[in-house]
Amino acid sequence: MPSYPVDAALPRLRAALAAGGLAVLTAPPGAGKTTRVPPALLASLPARGRIVMLEPRRLAAVAAARWMARALGEDVGRTVGYAIRFERRVSAATRIEVVTEGILTRRLQTDPGLEGVALVIFDEFHERSLNADLALALCLDARRNLRDDLALLVMSATMDTGSVAALLGGAPVVAAPGKTFAVELRYLGGAGDSRQARIAVPVAQAVERALAETGGDVLAFLPGAGEIRACAELLRGSAAVSGGGIGLHPLYADLPFEDQERALLPGARRRVVLATSIAETSLTIEGVRTVVDSGLARRVEHHAASGMGRLVTVREARSQADQRAGRAGRTAPGVCYRLFSRHEYDALTAFAPPEVLVADLASLALELAIWGAREPASLPWLDPPPAARLAAARDLLTALGALDDAGEPTADGRAMARLPLHPRLARLALRGASTGVASLGCNLAALLSGRDVFARGKRRAEPVAGACDLADRIEALDHFRATGGVAAGADAAGLRSAARMAHQLEGLLPAAGRPAASPPAGDPLGRLLLDAFPDRLARVRDAAGERYLLANGRGARLSPASCVRGNEFIVAVEVDAGTAGEGVVHVASTVAASAVREELAGQIAIERSVAWDDRECRVVGVVRERLGAVVLAERPFAPADEEALPVLVQAVRDEKSALLPFGDDVRQLQGRVRLLARLFPDDGWPDLADERLYGTPEVWLAPRLAGVRGARDLPRVDLLPAVRELVPPTLRRRLDVLAPTHLAVPSGRRVALDYVPPEGPVLAVKLQELFGLGASPAVAGGKAPVLLHLLSPAGRPVQVTRDLRGFWDGSYRQVRAELRGRYPRHPWPEDPWNAPPTRTTKPRKA
Repeated sequence: MPSYPVDAALPRLRAALAAGGLAVLTAPPGAGKTTRVPPALLASLPARGRIVMLEPRRLAAVAAARWMARALGEDVGRTVGYAIRFERRVSAATRIEVVTEGILTRRLQTDPGLEGVALVIFDEFHERSLNADLALALCLDARRNLRDDLALLVMSATMDTGSVAALLGGAPVVAAPGKTFAVELRYLGGAGDSRQARIAVPVAQAVERALAETGGDVLAFLPGAGEIRACAELLRGSAAVSGGGIGLHPLYADLPFEDQERALLPGARRRVVLATSIAETSLTIEGVRTVVDSGLARRVEHHAASGMGRLVTVREARSQADQRAGRAGRTAPGVCYRLFSRHEYDALTAFAPPEVLVADLASLALELAIWGAREPASLPWLDPPPAARLAAARDLLTALGALDDAGEPTADGRAMARLPLHPRLARLALRGASTGVASLGCNLAALLSGRDVFARGKRRAEPVAGACDLADRIEALDHFRATGGVAAGADAAGLRSAARMAHQLEGLLPAAGRPAASPPAGDPLGRLLLDAFPDRLARVRDAAGERYLLANGRGARLSPASCVRGNEFIVAVEVDAGTAGEGVVHVASTVAASAVREELAGQIAIERSVAWDDRECRVVGVVRERLGAVVLAERPFAPADEEALPVLVQAVRDEKSALLPFGDDVRQLQGRVRLLARLFPDDGWPDLADERLYGTPEVWLAPRLAGVRGARDLPRVDLLPAVRELVPPTLRRRLDVLAPTHLAVPSGRRVALDYVPPEGPVLAVKLQELFGLGASPAVAGGKAPVLLHLLSPAGRPVQVTRDLRGFWDGSYRQVRAELRGRYPRHPWPEDPWNAPPTRTTKPRKA
């Protein structure tokens, strides 16, 4: 067996584990840590103690197990085995088991003490996947409370070893030397802009250049499967590839497993491997001497506020760029073409953010609930799950029936966790089994778990009543499973992968094959999707039938490829956060309101809403059936007084005089009280200003609003007594004495005083009614002289004065001269002092 650089560090690693059972190993790519460390540590373990090693990806797990088994001269499944989703190759003799991270989490939940396991190894921990962080937290918790003899080893090529060692209680850090060859870095500059839509073009050009300038196989990194397919199409038409007999191999996570394996194996001819970040670590692709790095990576960022994820293309981290370049120097000197500049490299962030900070936490929240960790702080984390994201995940799990209202896992929740699916899809598959449509449920879960078996553009875009954007996918998969035939436009490898997964899921379902206790009535596809995506129920909100309101309160528009336009209710299955506050629905299914009421009866709220209708200016009552922000139905009702009163009061507060104008009687009362409050400030006169009255209608108006519902009813409310009651009883008597509403004038008539004018009070009276009166009248105990508006016989002011005596002695003569000819039937005596006051005209002559 050849030696590897990591061999030199093995004695120190054994000693560290023997001393405390915890260690951190750092070694550069190609040092041999993945395949050399587990066999080397096996001899130092108890006789029957086993090693479980976590790998982030299925392909890396299988490849590592096969390499170690081959080195031992054995088949996989004897001393070395593996367990990945839907496949397990182990036996009673297996002592090293390579597993993907979800497998270990599931095993911990069923056997928290990990009986028989002596050592757990976390490989490539720098990738900081959600499952790796969770599995390490659970292992540390199990070691603290159940298995103090359980050894843990964390390995990585690029990682902040100090923080990991601290998390492990100050575990020793063992550094292994590397055997890497020099890699020449060639910066091509500029093409790695994440906003560039056609990154496939510069990558294809760089691959052609690499084929011409270098030897060996070429590994090119692109952000996603779409870019890989576009780049492959460009290269197939290139003379450098087609003319040179070059083999083209895509490599990405959704690719069928056998195609992924094929990309790893060297062939007789030169190869170009077009890969996503899946090829950065763990996997050794034999023969690679040249790397082309686009500088881009893709990740899903989950938005807790919207409940939606968004696939974003971002600049890679500096650690990723180093990992990618290192692929060219695994077995010989190599070259790395970087589609960005050296300055851009220096500006990259050091590490990509861990998944726990950006990913959907629904699966994590369910696992924590089953583990019994109600508070994440009770477990050790490098980065604790963000509280807002975790709360949103728990809300979703409650809606799915996985958690009860107290946050405890339900029987359904435990069953969902046992399936290798997101909780949404696990709910879908279990619901399908329990209602007699297990095959449909598993087909849906398989299709939604992987890549689209059709190109997105192949989806029917014409509106269809009762449509589902997945219907043609279901038909194609049903046809493939029944006959092996591939529908037009479908991808055979994708259908084969989905069919295999659907079949494996059916074998895991506890209710598969049993007769349905309550088969779904009509549209089982839409009902299953509704069960899995209750928060994605949406109701149309525009005449074109393209914009919808989701149950979570977010707005979304249908993509042009969707065929569900114009339907009232849909389930938005695939939706991203979009931009400008509006999501984009890529895959949806119609659903009937009756189905929503039946499937989600426990989540539908019945609410009585009483509100002010601005258009009708009245209080209206509506009973609504609501699921989140989506209103399923509504009907009007007549609100009772106690329901209408707060709404009326608020409407008066908001609309003020536009809704409730004060008449002259209220205005006079306001003026009287305002005058006395100014003259007698210590008496405690209330504030009856408009701001106070309109600001506190609940104090003075509410008791008089029985039976009132709107603007038409308000005029019948007598406001004067309501406002007058704000004046304390002891002051009301003083009010009537000090600020009387009327004054008696010499003619014998009682004339109303006007307290509204700011210069008031004002007494408007015909001057003939005041003949003989010398002293100007006053109110407020003589403190407020009355302003006299002396009127002509026609009622028009001829003089405004507070000095009546002065008027008689002065300007009266001028007024008499001007008006007696105009009003000859009215008295205009030369001596007003001695003339009798009168309100009538002179008698006619016979």
